[in-house]
Amino acid sequence: MNFTEYLGLRVAEIHADGVTIECPLKDFFFNPDATLHGGIIATVADEAVWFAIVNALGNTRNTTTVELNVNFLRPAMNTGTLRARARLAKTGKTLCVGTVDLTDERGTLCAIATVTYMLLGSTA
Repeated sequence: MNFTEYLGLRVAEIHADGVTIECPLKDFFFNPDATLHGGIIATVADEAVWFAIVNALGNTRNTTTVELNVNFLRPAMNTGTLRARARLAKTGKTLCVGTVDLTDERGTLCAIATVTYMLLGSTA
């Protein structure tokens, strides 16, 4: 089982410019004050851009994250799902930049992120 499978991430929608993924939240993802841990939010943002890259390029390139910036706008609380809408802003020869809107199950915007991936060699 890989990390993505362990978290239960799945593509919920495919868009012309990216994807929306969902993460079912487990009780231990929350801090003692009942807010979703920021590391989970950052991880889901990172994975959302990865899914968008795979959707755009196929699974033809190995990738690695080179930059991740998350702005936490409000706490994610009392939610069972985190949704991440990723858009690819720029896909170049070696770098790919995506933006992500992260919402709770009610559609409340909790965070926004910018993620940059390096495109490595082919997967073959």
